[in-house]
Amino acid sequence: MKAIVINEAGGPEVLRLRERPAPRPGPGEVLVDIRVAGVNFIDTAIRGQAMAEVPGLEGAGEVAETGEGVHGFTAGDRVAWLTNSHGSYAEQIVLPASGVVPVPDAIDDETAAGLIVHGLSAHHFATVSHPVRPGDVALVHAAAGGVGMMLTQIIKARGGTVIGLVSRPEKAGTATDAGADHVLVSTGDAFVEPVRELTGGEGVHVVFDGAGATTFAASLRVLRTHGTLVFYGPLIGDVPTIAMNDIPRSTRLTYPVTEDHIRTPEELKAHTAELFGLVERGELVVRIGGRYPLAEAARAHADIESRRSTGKLLLLP
Repeated sequence: MKAIVINEAGGPEVLRLRERPAPRPGPGEVLVDIRVAGVNFIDTAIRGQAMAEVPGLEGAGEVAETGEGVHGFTAGDRVAWLTNSHGSYAEQIVLPASGVVPVPDAIDDETAAGLIVHGLSAHHFATVSHPVRPGDVALVHAAAGGVGMMLTQIIKARGGTVIGLVSRPEKAGTATDAGADHVLVSTGDAFVEPVRELTGGEGVHVVFDGAGATTFAASLRVLRTHGTLVFYGPLIGDVPTIAMNDIPRSTRLTYPVTEDHIRTPEELKAHTAELFGLVERGELVVRIGGRYPLAEAARAHADIESRRSTGKLLLLP
C-alpha cells in the first residue's frame, strides 16, 4: 500500500510517497479503499510539526473488509469519514466503524470527501455557534475558500444575507457563485468602512472569521450590538488577546471546535446526513479547487498555503 509519509517536520517537501504494509481491521474496525482524500489547511500544521506519520483527516471510499463485531457495514459499501488519527493520505485506511458514515447513491466520492471537514465546520458555525436566522446579515472572511463557500451556502439556505470578503479580485467571482450577496476585496482591516456602509451603520449580526489575528479587532468593530464573532483563526496565526471589559457593544465571542459538535457517532451520522440532504436538494455544492494524484501531495500543500487556491483540494489515490 502506498501512503504519504512524514518523517520530519518541515515544508511541503517532507511529504513523500512511500510503500507501507497493508493494514488489516481489528474488532470494531473497517478497512477502506480510499478513493478521495480531502486536503485541509490544518494538514499543513500537522506536517510542519510532524504531528502524524501519515496526514489526512477526511476522505471517501469503499469498505474492503470488516473486523469482528462490525454491524451495519459490509464490503463494497461507500463511506466517508472524519478521523482525529489522520492517515487519509493513503490508498487504504483502517477506521473504527463508529467513525464512518454511509454515502448516499446520489452523492459522488469527491463531494462526499470534500464535505466532511469543511461542511461539518460550517454547519457547527452557522447552526450552533451563531444559529443563523432569516434576515441575519453575516460577514464571511475568506469567502472563496473551502469553509467560506460552505458557510455562505448554509447561511443562504437559512435565510441570511452574506457579505463575503476575499483577498484578491480574481476570487470575487467564486464568492459570488457561492451565493454571497455582496463581495468585498479586502486585506487587513480595510473592510470596516465598506461593511458599515452596506449595513447602514448598524453592523452585522455575525462575523465568521478564519483569517487569523490580523483581522480580529476589525471583526469586532463591524458587529452590531449583541452580535457574535465566530473566530476560528488561531490555528493559522497568532492567538489574539482581549480584556473582558474591552469587548464592545455586549457582543459575544466564541471559538468553536468541531470535536464539540461531533461528540458521538450518532451526531456524526445526523450532521453528515443533514449536509448530504442539502446537497441532494441543490442547496449546497462542493466546489473543487484542485485535484492531485496522491504522489503530488506536496504540490497540494504548496497551493493551499499560497492562499491562491479556491474551493476544496483533493488527493486521488
